[in-house]
Amino acid sequence: MAEYIEIALKGMDEVIKKETMIALLSEMGSNGFEEEGDELKAYVEKDTFDAAWFKTVAEENGVSYSLSEIQDQNWNSIWESQFEPVVVDEFAAIRASFHAPITSVKYEIVITPKMSFGTGHHATTYMMMQEMAKLDFTNKEVFDFGTGTGILAVLAEKMGARELLGIDNDDWSIENAKENLAANGCTKIEIEKKDHPATEKLFDIILANINKHILLAYMKDLAVQLKKGGIILLSGLLEEDETDIKEAIVKAGITHMETVKREKWICMRAGSN
Repeated sequence: MAEYIEIALKGMDEVIKKETMIALLSEMGSNGFEEEGDELKAYVEKDTFDAAWFKTVAEENGVSYSLSEIQDQNWNSIWESQFEPVVVDEFAAIRASFHAPITSVKYEIVITPKMSFGTGHHATTYMMMQEMAKLDFTNKEVFDFGTGTGILAVLAEKMGARELLGIDNDDWSIENAKENLAANGCTKIEIEKKDHPATEKLFDIILANINKHILLAYMKDLAVQLKKGGIILLSGLLEEDETDIKEAIVKAGITHMETVKREKWICMRAGSN
């Protein structure tokens, strides 16, 4: 049975600070989060916990914390208890099967919440969906890089995409994405386990809701897979990431078109000329 480090973060009553820490801990491989008042608990496998890195991150963000070792838990029960629907204007909503239907939106996505979906991703998911609402997916070929639960790919199919590829490097995400495709009756999405975006295909639209580190590493790979006139949406980014991502976009030979912000998070749209 695996051993875990429980990180209890104190004074997390500010939404921005809480979501920032969730995003950073997710990059380190956190297996779940639990909120109790102004305390946020995160769980990371002992073998992958980087104590020095975490101490630096906590100090930089002015966060106090305590650490303890625990045995394996039912992470899905923790995840499910924390999952809340995401509703984007009158355009789309993501909910779990145990939530009531959301009838006020054009597109509704029903998912099984597991470790591949975290509360800290709500702002970025929201912006990605807002930006998707501005695009025409009819008969488009779409690439969802870092698909997670597969929700953006599901939305793209519902919006009319004819062929979609979603990849992720996490077994939980692959399993969860396939469950969610079935739950939403999707038939045009292929899910693959991969740790890099290189494919032999070209795409009209690329969706990449991941993080700065991954986007900087693979921006050129993504750019060469974008058809002429194609669009790429990038998120999983904080405000301070914008300059570096813009520079990477230019170096990759594509054009920055727009940046939108929500709380401390940003979503960027770029295109191939």
